[in-house]
Amino acid sequence: MKLIIAIVNNDDAHFVNTSLTGAGFHITKISSTGGFLLSGNSTFLLGVDESRIDEALEIIKTHSKRRTQNVPLTVPGAMANSAMMNTASVTVGGATAFIIDVEKYIRF
Repeated sequence: MKLIIAIVNNDDAHFVNTSLTGAGFHITKISSTGGFLLSGNSTFLLGVDESRIDEALEIIKTHSKRRTQNVPLTVPGAMANSAMMNTASVTVGGATAFIIDVEKYIRF
């Protein structure tokens, strides 16, 4: 048994959620916030039998899209003038997954 912790952009969370549950995975979804852009994410916890790890990861990968987003560049202490604000393009989305060994799994 493994624990998959998957962090997914909120824009993709609904599709990941419905696809995982539709495939018979039992999930817990936790709201989380990314540290760089401070934007919303969903963190999924899945207890997965080792034989289904690749299946779960493929579902997460398929429904987690990368996209480009413009973010404002700010200088600390400077007044923000929206007409003169510079932006940078960053890639957001996709998914980050951690797979952890589970010593014991109990379901009541």
